[in-house]
Amino acid sequence: MELTLDRVYQAAHVLKPVVNRTELVHATRINTNCDLYLKTENLQNTGSFKIRGAYFKISTLTREEKDRGVVACSAGNHAQGVALAATRAGTKSTIFLPAIAPISKVEATRGYGAEVRMIDGVYDDAYEAAVKYQQETGAVFIHPFNDPDVIAGQGTIGLEIMDQLSDADAVIVPIGGGGLISGISFVVKMLNPRCKVYGVQAAGAASMYQAIKDHKLEGLDSVSTFADGIAVKKPGDVTFDMVSKYVDDIVTVTDDETAAAILTLMEKQKVVSEGAGAVPVAAVLFNKLPVEGKKVVCVVSGGNIDVNILSRVINRGLIKEGRKAELTIELLDKPGQLVAVSRIIASMGANVTKVDHNSSAENTDINGCYLTVQMETRDFAHIEAIRQKFIEEGFKLV
Repeated sequence: MELTLDRVYQAAHVLKPVVNRTELVHATRINTNCDLYLKTENLQNTGSFKIRGAYFKISTLTREEKDRGVVACSAGNHAQGVALAATRAGTKSTIFLPAIAPISKVEATRGYGAEVRMIDGVYDDAYEAAVKYQQETGAVFIHPFNDPDVIAGQGTIGLEIMDQLSDADAVIVPIGGGGLISGISFVVKMLNPRCKVYGVQAAGAASMYQAIKDHKLEGLDSVSTFADGIAVKKPGDVTFDMVSKYVDDIVTVTDDETAAAILTLMEKQKVVSEGAGAVPVAAVLFNKLPVEGKKVVCVVSGGNIDVNILSRVINRGLIKEGRKAELTIELLDKPGQLVAVSRIIASMGANVTKVDHNSSAENTDINGCYLTVQMETRDFAHIEAIRQKFIEEGFKLV
Protein backbone atom coordinates (compact mmCIF):
# COMPACT_ATOMS: atom_id res chain seq x y z
CA MET A 1 0.00 0.00 0.00
CA GLU A 2 1.38 3.41 -1.03
CA LEU A 3 1.51 6.15 1.59
CA THR A 4 -0.70 9.15 0.78
CA LEU A 5 -1.10 12.56 2.41
CA ASP A 6 -4.75 11.67 3.05
CA ARG A 7 -3.65 8.67 5.10
CA VAL A 8 -1.42 10.90 7.25
CA TYR A 9 -4.29 13.37 7.80
CA GLN A 10 -6.50 10.42 8.75
CA ALA A 11 -3.82 9.28 11.23
CA ALA A 12 -3.68 12.80 12.72
CA HIS A 13 -7.47 12.67 13.24
CA VAL A 14 -7.33 9.24 14.93
CA LEU A 15 -4.39 10.27 17.13
CA LYS A 16 -5.90 13.56 18.31
CA PRO A 17 -7.33 12.23 21.62
CA VAL A 18 -4.23 10.11 22.38
CA VAL A 19 -1.05 11.99 21.53
CA ASN A 20 0.26 15.40 22.54
CA ARG A 21 0.79 17.97 19.84
CA THR A 22 4.35 18.49 21.07
CA GLU A 23 5.86 21.93 21.32
CA LEU A 24 8.33 23.38 18.85
CA VAL A 25 10.88 25.04 21.14
CA HIS A 26 13.01 27.89 19.76
CA ALA A 27 16.44 26.85 21.08
CA THR A 28 17.94 30.32 21.43
CA ARG A 29 20.27 29.29 24.25
CA ILE A 30 22.15 26.68 22.21
CA ASN A 31 25.10 28.23 20.43
CA THR A 32 24.99 27.08 16.77
CA ASN A 33 25.49 28.61 13.33
CA CYS A 34 21.78 28.29 12.50
CA ASP A 35 18.34 29.31 13.84
CA LEU A 36 17.52 26.17 15.80
CA TYR A 37 14.13 24.75 16.80
CA LEU A 38 13.46 21.52 18.73
CA LYS A 39 10.44 19.32 18.06
CA THR A 40 10.07 17.90 21.57
CA GLU A 41 8.75 14.37 21.04
CA ASN A 42 10.60 13.47 24.27
CA LEU A 43 7.55 15.03 25.98
CA GLN A 44 5.14 12.75 24.08
CA ASN A 45 2.98 10.15 25.88
CA THR A 46 5.31 7.19 26.67
CA GLY A 47 8.29 9.57 26.29
CA SER A 48 8.79 9.11 22.55
CA PHE A 49 7.16 9.50 19.12
CA LYS A 50 6.53 5.73 18.80
CA ILE A 51 3.00 5.90 20.23
CA ARG A 52 1.91 7.69 17.01
CA GLY A 53 2.68 4.88 14.56
CA ALA A 54 1.74 2.06 16.93
CA TYR A 55 -1.63 3.56 17.86
CA PHE A 56 -2.63 4.36 14.29
CA LYS A 57 -1.67 0.88 13.08
CA ILE A 58 -3.64 -0.83 15.86
CA SER A 59 -6.64 1.44 15.15
CA THR A 60 -6.82 0.01 11.61
CA LEU A 61 -7.16 -3.63 12.79
CA THR A 62 -10.47 -5.47 12.49
CA ARG A 63 -12.31 -6.76 15.58
CA GLU A 64 -11.23 -10.30 14.67
CA GLU A 65 -7.55 -9.21 14.42
CA LYS A 66 -7.74 -7.37 17.75
CA ASP A 67 -9.11 -10.54 19.37
CA ARG A 68 -5.98 -12.45 18.27
CA GLY A 69 -3.80 -9.88 20.08
CA VAL A 70 -0.72 -8.04 18.84
CA VAL A 71 2.97 -8.84 19.04
CA ALA A 72 5.98 -6.51 18.69
CA CYS A 73 9.68 -6.39 19.31
CA SER A 74 11.63 -3.35 20.32
CA ALA A 75 14.60 -1.87 22.11
CA GLY A 76 12.06 -0.07 24.28
CA ASN A 77 10.21 2.92 22.83
CA HIS A 78 8.14 1.07 20.22
CA ALA A 79 7.38 -1.50 22.94
CA GLN A 80 5.87 1.20 25.16
CA GLY A 81 3.90 2.68 22.25
CA VAL A 82 2.43 -0.70 21.28
CA ALA A 83 1.69 -1.62 24.92
CA LEU A 84 -0.24 1.60 25.57
CA ALA A 85 -2.02 1.56 22.20
CA ALA A 86 -3.08 -2.09 22.61
CA THR A 87 -4.32 -1.51 26.16
CA ARG A 88 -6.33 1.54 24.97
CA ALA A 89 -7.80 -0.55 22.12
CA GLY A 90 -8.71 -3.39 24.50
CA THR A 91 -6.38 -5.94 22.90
CA LYS A 92 -3.64 -8.12 24.42
CA SER A 93 -0.02 -7.27 23.61
CA THR A 94 3.07 -9.49 23.85
CA ILE A 95 6.37 -7.64 23.50
CA PHE A 96 9.78 -9.15 22.85
CA LEU A 97 12.69 -7.07 24.16
CA PRO A 98 16.44 -7.59 23.71
CA ALA A 99 18.26 -8.28 27.01
CA ILE A 100 20.26 -5.05 26.50
CA ALA A 101 17.13 -2.85 26.79
CA PRO A 102 17.33 -0.42 29.74
CA ILE A 103 15.46 -1.60 32.86
CA SER A 104 13.46 1.65 32.87
CA LYS A 105 12.04 0.84 29.41
CA VAL A 106 11.27 -2.79 30.35
CA GLU A 107 9.37 -1.73 33.48
CA ALA A 108 7.53 1.04 31.64
CA THR A 109 6.39 -1.46 28.98
CA ARG A 110 5.00 -3.77 31.66
CA GLY A 111 3.37 -0.76 33.29
CA TYR A 112 1.42 0.00 30.09
CA GLY A 113 -0.10 -3.48 30.25
CA ALA A 114 2.02 -5.69 27.98
CA GLU A 115 3.31 -9.20 28.57
CA VAL A 116 7.09 -8.79 28.25
CA ARG A 117 9.49 -11.51 27.05
CA MET A 118 13.24 -10.90 27.30
CA ILE A 119 15.50 -12.34 24.57
CA ASP A 120 19.31 -12.67 24.67
CA GLY A 121 21.11 -10.49 22.14
CA VAL A 122 20.14 -7.29 20.28
CA TYR A 123 17.02 -5.95 18.54
CA ASP A 124 17.35 -8.33 15.58
CA ASP A 125 17.34 -11.40 17.87
CA ALA A 126 14.19 -10.15 19.60
CA TYR A 127 12.67 -9.61 16.15
CA GLU A 128 13.25 -13.26 15.15
CA ALA A 129 11.66 -14.49 18.40
CA ALA A 130 8.66 -12.21 17.84
CA VAL A 131 8.17 -13.46 14.26
CA LYS A 132 8.26 -17.07 15.48
CA TYR A 133 5.66 -16.28 18.16
CA GLN A 134 3.47 -14.54 15.57
CA GLN A 135 3.55 -17.64 13.31
CA GLU A 136 2.65 -19.92 16.21
CA THR A 137 -0.19 -17.81 17.65
CA GLY A 138 -1.63 -15.83 14.72
CA ALA A 139 -1.20 -12.56 16.64
CA VAL A 140 -0.87 -9.42 14.49
CA PHE A 141 2.71 -8.23 14.12
CA ILE A 142 3.15 -4.50 14.67
CA HIS A 143 6.40 -3.66 12.90
CA PRO A 144 8.38 -0.77 14.44
CA PHE A 145 9.15 0.90 11.11
CA ASN A 146 8.54 -1.12 7.94
CA ASP A 147 4.78 -0.58 7.64
CA PRO A 148 2.92 2.17 5.73
CA ASP A 149 0.37 2.73 8.53
CA VAL A 150 3.10 2.98 11.18
CA ILE A 151 4.91 5.43 8.86
CA ALA A 152 1.68 7.43 8.39
CA GLY A 153 1.41 7.75 12.18
CA GLN A 154 4.98 9.03 12.45
CA GLY A 155 4.29 11.37 9.52
CA THR A 156 1.85 13.33 11.71
CA ILE A 157 4.98 14.94 13.25
CA GLY A 158 5.71 16.36 9.78
CA LEU A 159 2.20 17.88 9.65
CA GLU A 160 2.74 19.51 13.05
CA ILE A 161 6.17 20.90 12.11
CA MET A 162 4.86 22.38 8.84
CA ASP A 163 1.98 23.93 10.78
CA GLN A 164 4.27 25.28 13.55
CA LEU A 165 7.06 26.56 11.27
CA SER A 166 5.90 26.61 7.65
CA ASP A 167 9.05 28.38 6.42
CA ALA A 168 11.56 25.88 7.88
CA ASP A 169 14.63 25.45 5.65
CA ALA A 170 15.60 22.02 7.00
CA VAL A 171 14.27 19.25 9.24
CA ILE A 172 16.82 16.90 10.82
CA VAL A 173 15.62 13.48 11.94
CA PRO A 174 17.25 10.48 13.68
CA ILE A 175 17.31 7.20 11.71
CA GLY A 176 17.20 3.69 13.13
CA GLY A 177 15.03 1.54 10.89
CA GLY A 178 13.78 4.62 9.04
CA GLY A 179 10.07 4.78 9.93
CA LEU A 180 10.22 8.23 11.51
CA ILE A 181 12.19 9.90 8.73
CA SER A 182 10.08 8.16 6.04
CA GLY A 183 6.89 9.67 7.46
CA ILE A 184 8.33 13.11 8.14
CA SER A 185 10.23 13.44 4.83
CA PHE A 186 7.18 12.34 2.81
CA VAL A 187 4.93 14.96 4.46
CA VAL A 188 7.53 17.76 4.37
CA LYS A 189 8.30 17.21 0.66
CA MET A 190 4.57 17.15 -0.17
CA LEU A 191 3.82 20.38 1.74
CA ASN A 192 7.06 22.31 1.27
CA PRO A 193 9.29 20.73 -1.41
CA ARG A 194 12.09 23.27 -0.94
CA CYS A 195 12.59 22.30 2.72
CA LYS A 196 15.55 19.93 3.09
CA VAL A 197 15.22 16.73 5.13
CA TYR A 198 18.40 15.26 6.61
CA GLY A 199 18.84 11.99 8.46
CA VAL A 200 21.36 11.25 11.22
CA GLN A 201 22.63 7.85 12.36
CA ALA A 202 25.01 6.73 15.07
CA ALA A 203 28.41 5.99 13.47
CA GLY A 204 28.35 2.57 15.15
CA ALA A 205 24.95 1.68 13.64
CA ALA A 206 24.99 3.34 10.22
CA SER A 207 22.86 0.77 8.38
CA MET A 208 20.64 3.16 6.37
CA TYR A 209 23.62 5.45 5.66
CA GLN A 210 25.53 2.48 4.23
CA ALA A 211 22.54 1.12 2.27
CA ILE A 212 21.79 4.49 0.65
CA LYS A 213 25.47 5.00 -0.18
CA ASP A 214 25.65 1.57 -1.85
CA HIS A 215 22.21 2.01 -3.52
CA LYS A 216 21.06 -1.36 -2.22
CA LEU A 217 19.21 -2.71 0.78
CA GLU A 218 21.74 -4.44 3.01
CA GLY A 219 22.41 -5.01 6.69
CA LEU A 220 25.36 -4.62 9.05
CA ASP A 221 26.90 -7.61 10.84
CA SER A 222 26.80 -5.82 14.19
CA VAL A 223 25.95 -2.46 15.74
CA SER A 224 27.62 -0.59 18.59
CA THR A 225 26.17 2.58 20.12
CA PHE A 226 24.64 3.68 23.44
CA ALA A 227 21.76 5.20 21.42
CA ASP A 228 19.73 1.99 21.75
CA GLY A 229 16.69 3.55 20.05
CA ILE A 230 18.50 3.65 16.68
CA ALA A 231 20.70 0.54 17.01
CA VAL A 232 19.23 -1.28 13.98
CA LYS A 233 21.28 -3.67 11.82
CA LYS A 234 19.04 -3.53 8.74
CA PRO A 235 16.52 -0.95 7.50
CA GLY A 236 13.21 -2.07 5.98
CA ASP A 237 12.51 -2.27 2.24
CA VAL A 238 9.59 0.20 2.56
CA THR A 239 11.69 2.71 4.52
CA PHE A 240 14.74 2.24 2.26
CA ASP A 241 12.65 3.16 -0.80
CA MET A 242 11.09 6.19 0.90
CA VAL A 243 14.41 7.48 2.25
CA SER A 244 15.98 7.06 -1.23
CA LYS A 245 13.16 9.15 -2.65
CA TYR A 246 12.53 11.91 -0.10
CA VAL A 247 15.63 12.39 2.07
CA ASP A 248 18.32 14.85 0.91
CA ASP A 249 21.30 13.44 2.79
CA ILE A 250 22.32 11.24 5.72
CA VAL A 251 25.26 11.86 8.06
CA THR A 252 26.66 10.04 11.10
CA VAL A 253 27.73 11.19 14.57
CA THR A 254 29.94 9.46 17.15
CA ASP A 255 28.76 8.44 20.62
CA ASP A 256 30.95 11.17 22.14
CA GLU A 257 29.30 13.80 19.91
CA THR A 258 25.87 12.45 20.92
CA ALA A 259 26.86 12.64 24.60
CA ALA A 260 27.90 16.28 24.15
CA ALA A 261 24.53 17.00 22.50
CA ILE A 262 22.59 15.39 25.40
CA LEU A 263 24.57 17.54 27.83
CA THR A 264 23.98 20.71 25.79
CA LEU A 265 20.23 20.04 25.50
CA MET A 266 19.94 19.48 29.23
CA GLU A 267 22.12 22.36 30.33
CA LYS A 268 21.07 25.03 27.85
CA GLN A 269 17.42 24.19 27.06
CA LYS A 270 16.40 21.98 30.03
CA VAL A 271 15.44 19.23 27.56
CA VAL A 272 16.12 15.62 28.56
CA SER A 273 16.91 13.50 25.51
CA GLU A 274 17.95 9.89 25.03
CA GLY A 275 20.82 9.10 22.67
CA ALA A 276 18.60 8.54 19.62
CA GLY A 277 16.80 11.84 20.22
CA ALA A 278 20.01 13.86 20.48
CA VAL A 279 21.74 12.79 17.23
CA PRO A 280 20.11 15.56 15.10
CA VAL A 281 21.38 18.19 17.57
CA ALA A 282 24.83 16.52 17.55
CA ALA A 283 24.88 16.83 13.74
CA VAL A 284 24.20 20.59 14.06
CA LEU A 285 26.65 21.19 16.94
CA PHE A 286 29.50 19.42 15.13
CA ASN A 287 28.78 21.03 11.74
CA LYS A 288 27.94 17.85 9.83
CA LEU A 289 25.31 19.53 7.65
CA PRO A 290 25.13 22.67 5.44
CA VAL A 291 22.64 24.58 7.62
CA GLU A 292 24.50 27.82 8.36
CA GLY A 293 22.08 30.75 8.77
CA LYS A 294 19.07 28.49 8.07
CA LYS A 295 15.87 27.85 10.03
CA VAL A 296 16.38 24.30 11.25
CA VAL A 297 14.12 21.88 13.13
CA CYS A 298 15.75 19.01 15.03
CA VAL A 299 13.37 16.21 16.00
CA VAL A 300 14.19 15.16 19.59
CA SER A 301 12.53 11.79 19.10
CA GLY A 302 12.53 10.53 22.70
CA GLY A 303 13.60 11.16 26.27
CA ASN A 304 13.66 7.65 27.72
CA ILE A 305 17.28 7.58 28.80
CA ASP A 306 18.33 5.19 31.55
CA VAL A 307 19.36 7.27 34.58
CA ASN A 308 22.41 5.03 35.12
CA ILE A 309 23.62 5.81 31.60
CA LEU A 310 22.84 9.50 32.02
CA SER A 311 25.60 10.11 34.59
CA ARG A 312 28.15 8.44 32.28
CA VAL A 313 26.88 10.41 29.31
CA ILE A 314 27.22 13.71 31.18
CA ASN A 315 30.78 12.77 32.11
CA ARG A 316 31.67 11.99 28.49
CA GLY A 317 29.96 15.18 27.35
CA LEU A 318 32.05 17.26 29.76
CA ILE A 319 35.28 15.65 28.52
CA LYS A 320 34.22 16.18 24.87
CA GLU A 321 33.65 19.91 25.56
CA GLY A 322 36.95 20.36 27.44
CA ARG A 323 35.18 20.98 30.74
CA LYS A 324 36.82 18.07 32.49
CA ALA A 325 40.52 17.35 32.22
CA GLU A 326 43.24 15.19 33.67
CA LEU A 327 46.94 16.06 34.02
CA THR A 328 49.69 13.70 35.13
CA ILE A 329 52.79 15.40 36.52
CA GLU A 330 56.13 13.74 37.34
CA LEU A 331 57.39 15.07 40.70
CA LEU A 332 60.08 14.54 43.30
CA ASP A 333 58.45 12.92 46.30
CA LYS A 334 59.14 15.64 48.87
CA PRO A 335 57.05 17.97 51.08
CA GLY A 336 55.45 21.05 49.49
CA GLN A 337 55.07 19.67 45.97
CA LEU A 338 51.29 19.33 46.21
CA VAL A 339 50.99 22.93 47.47
CA ALA A 340 52.87 24.19 44.41
CA VAL A 341 50.63 22.18 42.06
CA SER A 342 47.40 23.36 43.71
CA ARG A 343 48.63 26.98 43.71
CA ILE A 344 49.08 26.90 39.92
CA ILE A 345 45.67 25.28 39.30
CA ALA A 346 43.90 27.73 41.63
CA SER A 347 45.67 30.73 40.07
CA MET A 348 44.43 29.59 36.64
CA GLY A 349 40.80 29.41 37.83
CA ALA A 350 40.32 25.63 37.54
CA ASN A 351 38.80 23.41 40.23
CA VAL A 352 40.47 20.17 41.44
CA THR A 353 38.00 17.26 41.77
CA LYS A 354 40.38 14.32 42.34
CA VAL A 355 44.06 13.73 43.12
CA ASP A 356 45.92 10.45 42.73
CA HIS A 357 49.46 10.13 44.14
CA ASN A 358 51.45 7.17 42.82
CA SER A 359 55.00 6.60 44.08
CA SER A 360 55.23 2.92 43.15
CA ALA A 361 55.16 3.21 39.34
CA GLU A 362 58.01 1.16 37.82
CA ASN A 363 59.28 3.84 35.46
CA THR A 364 59.77 6.69 37.99
CA ASP A 365 62.93 7.47 39.92
CA ILE A 366 63.27 5.86 43.36
CA ASN A 367 62.50 9.24 44.99
CA GLY A 368 59.98 10.29 42.32
CA CYS A 369 56.22 9.98 41.95
CA TYR A 370 53.36 10.58 39.54
CA LEU A 371 50.59 12.97 40.54
CA THR A 372 47.36 12.69 38.51
CA VAL A 373 44.97 15.60 38.96
CA GLN A 374 41.38 15.72 37.69
CA MET A 375 40.01 19.23 37.19
CA GLU A 376 36.87 21.10 36.14
CA THR A 377 37.87 23.52 33.37
CA ARG A 378 36.15 26.00 31.05
CA ASP A 379 37.19 24.68 27.64
CA PHE A 380 40.15 23.26 25.69
CA ALA A 381 41.91 26.65 25.57
CA HIS A 382 41.76 26.77 29.37
CA ILE A 383 43.29 23.27 29.64
CA GLU A 384 46.10 24.27 27.29
CA ALA A 385 46.81 27.45 29.30
CA ILE A 386 47.10 25.38 32.50
CA ARG A 387 49.49 22.94 30.79
CA GLN A 388 51.66 25.82 29.56
CA LYS A 389 51.75 27.34 33.05
CA PHE A 390 53.04 24.07 34.52
CA ILE A 391 55.74 23.84 31.83
CA GLU A 392 56.77 27.49 32.45
CA GLU A 393 57.15 26.74 36.16
CA GLY A 394 59.47 23.83 35.36
CA PHE A 395 57.11 20.90 35.96
CA LYS A 396 57.34 17.78 33.82
CA LEU A 397 53.99 16.69 32.32
CA VAL A 398 53.58 13.04 31.41
